[in-house]
Amino acid sequence: MNLLTGKRVLVTGGAGFIGSSICHDLLERGNQVVCLDNFATGKRENIKDLKGNPGFKLIEGDIRDPETCHKAVKGVDVVLHQAALGSVPRSIADPATTNAVNINGFLNMLIATRDAGIKRFVYASSSSVYGDSPELPKVEERTGKVLSPYAITKLVNEEYARVFGNLYGMETIGLRYFNVFGRRQDPNGPYAAVIPKFTMAFMKYNSPVINGDGSNSRDFTYIDNVVMANNLAATVENPAALNQAYNVACGDSVNLNEMTSMLRSYLADKDPKIATVNPLHGPNRAGDIPHSMASIGKAVRLLGYNPQVLFSEGLKRAVEWYVDNL
Repeated sequence: MNLLTGKRVLVTGGAGFIGSSICHDLLERGNQVVCLDNFATGKRENIKDLKGNPGFKLIEGDIRDPETCHKAVKGVDVVLHQAALGSVPRSIADPATTNAVNINGFLNMLIATRDAGIKRFVYASSSSVYGDSPELPKVEERTGKVLSPYAITKLVNEEYARVFGNLYGMETIGLRYFNVFGRRQDPNGPYAAVIPKFTMAFMKYNSPVINGDGSNSRDFTYIDNVVMANNLAATVENPAALNQAYNVACGDSVNLNEMTSMLRSYLADKDPKIATVNPLHGPNRAGDIPHSMASIGKAVRLLGYNPQVLFSEGLKRAVEWYVDNL
């Protein structure tokens, strides 16, 4: 397996949940890391232990500023673009800001990468691009009509990356993340993801609220699988693998009722009182797709990807982290 080592890597959104895990992994593998973040959603505590590392450089700045983007790519070998405003509900509430960050900022980074002569540009896409397609598992070449402003931005990212690859000889790879979870994922705020949000509720003996009847299902993907996928995408040499988008997931799904039950069980092992806390049900959430499960065959075949941590083990690891850190 060919992994990044001895390279200078720019991680945009490097103080975020996913970005900070990538930064830590890259440094452990002997790379130099430039982290670009404006801390709109990233957290300083996610990278506080990296501040004294001689291989780590933080640039506090915004991808909406072209000058900042050009500064960040100087002397860099590979760009791992994670910076974005996530959350379907956030994009529905404020589509303009989501568009400005996720499309204008993305284009700024592509242009800066091209102008610096950097070939490899790996970026975070999303399973939301599948939209209303009922097909399961989700196959990269077949998408539906997108259902949210956030999903539009990720679809546009993929098209921009494809065009830049064709026009300018860049090597772009998009990674369609499926419901990533794990250490450092923020449980607070109105747009918190379901697993950290429910974990926090259970730990406070509050009933988490499941959207709908709980039959909606997701291909929950532990953070270590996503970190590995970025590394593989950054180093793959097969020309057929370039200028493509790939599902990054486990190729399995669990519904929200099952996930909540497992989460409560793992937490109750730490605090038996949690076993008495029962979830509630609320209305379905606007822009949500009912079911999501990835086909990972393309990523396995062309990137050498295989999920290292499956859902149940990942959930146990996430619980351990939250119990120790919340």
